[in-house]
Amino acid sequence: MPFGLLKYGLSRKHPVERHFPLPTELKPAYDVVIIGAGGHGLAAAYYLAAYHDITNVCVIDKGYLAGGNTARNTAIIRSNYLTPDGVRFYEESLALYRTLSEELDFNILYSERGHFTLAHTDAALRTSRWRAEVNKHMGVDSELIYPDDIHRLCPSLNLSHDVRYPILGALYHPPGAIARHDAVAWGYARAATRRGVEIHTNTEVIGIHEENGRVTAVETTKGVVRCGLAMQAVAGSSGRVAKLAGFRLPIKTIPLQACVSLPLKPFLDQIVVSGSLHIYISQTPRGELVMGGSTDPYGLYSSRSTLDFKEGLLGHMLELFPFLGDVHVARQWAGMADMTPDFSPIMGLTPLDNYYIDSGWGTWGFKATPVCGRRMAELIATGRVPDILYPFRLERFAEFAQVGEKGAASVGH
Repeated sequence: MPFGLLKYGLSRKHPVERHFPLPTELKPAYDVVIIGAGGHGLAAAYYLAAYHDITNVCVIDKGYLAGGNTARNTAIIRSNYLTPDGVRFYEESLALYRTLSEELDFNILYSERGHFTLAHTDAALRTSRWRAEVNKHMGVDSELIYPDDIHRLCPSLNLSHDVRYPILGALYHPPGAIARHDAVAWGYARAATRRGVEIHTNTEVIGIHEENGRVTAVETTKGVVRCGLAMQAVAGSSGRVAKLAGFRLPIKTIPLQACVSLPLKPFLDQIVVSGSLHIYISQTPRGELVMGGSTDPYGLYSSRSTLDFKEGLLGHMLELFPFLGDVHVARQWAGMADMTPDFSPIMGLTPLDNYYIDSGWGTWGFKATPVCGRRMAELIATGRVPDILYPFRLERFAEFAQVGEKGAASVGH
């Protein structure tokens, strides 16, 4: 029997501290209301309290804590994007991730593995070379490597030419990492509540009250709460919540599916991605293979999974790792990806003066959790858009100033 159970479980002198405070009723008003208790919303609440001393903050979610896309992703962290704006943004996030366990006093199981983006065609090689040069220019560790080096670094990959899509090379990104997605959310939530932030789950937002171009209150299934400022961070529900606030977003919401295998003896240290085959794979510390594919080809608000996805994904998986033929899939799921036309997020100001937005994350929201939370908190606290967020403003679509990241989105969409 573990010593901790004897010490804490059987002694009244050593009660274990609650992870979160007991639930309370909504207060009539808050300085800031954050809609969405996923990673981004919780991170923004934490940074508001810890960095800006704004603690009269309420985080509202219609479901359970981090039960949306934060719980429905494959937890890959990288910064090897294509545009300078994208690389700069995600590199700051990766730097924050490296020290996040220490800052939050909560182990997020951050593990740097190295990230391969496989190239199966000459066009993919050219894109990989382009990305590598942009990354190096921005100080990010990435390089184009060829089959000999791929085999040395990842010997389990099938590099045979007797396949439909032979591997010609790869963009190798050594800092590529994984982390425990729910631990990131729990760590931010615990750190935020310890500083006075309130989190109200199972509380759906059904209306946003506006007067003279400003939000005055948020209406929920548990009552109306007044607010000085509001921010939405609701992933796949971005378009629907923005509609409550009276404006439209250039977003299409489509399902993104993934699955996980039963545990295996560790054999894959790296993260392997193929844009041509529309797959990505990594192995968790417990031995499961976490696998994902491309988004579904139609708009749909649904988190169901399909046999078609599994058949297509695993067929390509067996081309890269033929020895996995007898491995069993434990479960599969889907998240709702809010895709923008330029495959980049929308962050910052909205047509309402005191209503801020964090949306359009598609397939890359988890890796941006720390930087988005920190910089959105800075925007809320100061009223000034940080330089690192400015390229991702909503107005860029009207200004024809898109940040085109489709070539670095890891999987085809």
